[in-house]
Amino acid sequence: MFLVAGLGNPGEEYALTPHNLGFLTVDRLAERHAIRVNRKDSKALAGAGQIDGHPVMLAKPQTFMNLSGDSIAPLMEKHSIGPERLVVVYDELDLGWKALRIKPKGSAAGHKGMKSVISSLKTSEIVRVRLGIYPGHPVEDGAEFVLAPFRRSQLKELDEFIGYAADAVRAIIAEGVEMAMTKFNRRAPGSNREEA
Repeated sequence: MFLVAGLGNPGEEYALTPHNLGFLTVDRLAERHAIRVNRKDSKALAGAGQIDGHPVMLAKPQTFMNLSGDSIAPLMEKHSIGPERLVVVYDELDLGWKALRIKPKGSAAGHKGMKSVISSLKTSEIVRVRLGIYPGHPVEDGAEFVLAPFRRSQLKELDEFIGYAADAVRAIIAEGVEMAMTKFNRRAPGSNREEA
């Protein structure tokens, strides 16, 4: 079974903020594949089903972003899911708005939610889908920025971006990481800035 964990913060006030792109992607996958993500399990809201014939569990840790590993590690242990079957989806301030980067492993690159997951699982060999949120101009306070509601201009593009992210996760599960990277890794539209 695959575990797709979208990172975010619980609570209505965080629902439409950049830091909740992981949650929004899991919600879109749940909607498309008729999986109900409403069961409380290991400090997460979770639900099991299938994506393209593969058994999958979708999860939204309810621990708040910086403690995501405190939910994901027990969830994986309880359901006997190895790190090679984990896909973590989260926002990334190092990437331009609407960029998407699938990586099979690596450091947390300063992302505290991913840092918590790596620390809890004691491995950095975790497939991740990083969703770009950098607005194209310097951000004075990163913590404030990621928790502020999306701007109206971004809301218009959000639906396409979440749909694209959900397609990328489906491709990882159905076709493998390498194929998904080839198809879905993209820079921010209009950006020629080198992205990490």
